[in-house]
Amino acid sequence: MQEYPIGTPGQPWSDEEKAQWKEQQSIQRSYREEVLEKLPDSLDGFSIVQYGALPYDEEKYPLYALVSEPVSQTKPTILVTGGVHGYETSGVQGALRFINNDVMRYTSRFNFVIVPCISPWGYETINRWNPMAMDPNRSFYKDSPAPESAQIINFLDSLDVSFLMHIDLHETTDTDNSEFRPALAARDGITNTNWNIPDGFYTVANTQSPQLDFQKAVIESVRKVTHIAPADDEGRLIGEPVQSEGVICYDKKKLHLCGGMTDATFVTTTEVYPDSEQATPEQCNQAQVAAITGALDYLMAANL
Repeated sequence: MQEYPIGTPGQPWSDEEKAQWKEQQSIQRSYREEVLEKLPDSLDGFSIVQYGALPYDEEKYPLYALVSEPVSQTKPTILVTGGVHGYETSGVQGALRFINNDVMRYTSRFNFVIVPCISPWGYETINRWNPMAMDPNRSFYKDSPAPESAQIINFLDSLDVSFLMHIDLHETTDTDNSEFRPALAARDGITNTNWNIPDGFYTVANTQSPQLDFQKAVIESVRKVTHIAPADDEGRLIGEPVQSEGVICYDKKKLHLCGGMTDATFVTTTEVYPDSEQATPEQCNQAQVAAITGALDYLMAANL
């Protein structure tokens, strides 16, 4: 296997090597054009809240959330997050599409907090990490050094609400194996082991409370849009045992994942496969919306 071009095999990166990695990153698309300009100027029953800005460039990277206004004490609250990993495009675009086309159908039953792009620098550079070579999705804990993670945690704490559901929108891409896992191994001075990229959609439930009927409802909703990832020959997806079709589990709090930053009863992380020969970018965006609406329809049918 080809060695990663930065660092010495077996030795974790120093600050110098992290800086070398950052110097190799470049802007490839516009957060303002592709994200901020797609947020509605106003939406009945919601406020568009700037909850922070990334310190790398506060003017360029303001952080926004759509929040029910007011938050009704008689309705449960739903959290939707996208763009924790900036390179996972459909998570961001799916959240925006849900805001612009679908959220109003559910406002009589739920409050919403929707954060379409947690990592805008990562979005512009098409990156998993932030400029400090840090993965925000392993950094959701109190006083996190990752500003992407710390600022959303502080914002949610300031709302002083509990969440019934949190859906975090992600992708698994071929670049996980070609770039991001090799970079991670090089950064940490460990041996890289690639995983089999699942061909299709799957979800990651929370180990402590998988809520498999809920996960199945998400899978069935997405199945109408794109295909569901089959398990490998060992009955696994990305190395984890399949709990039901297209569903695996992670311990989200232990791993400091975005999906573990609340105590929501119903938690799922979507994983779309944009590199599949069977799926288009449009289908990937639609799959993210179908995951959200399938989850909400399940909660409504269960009268939750």
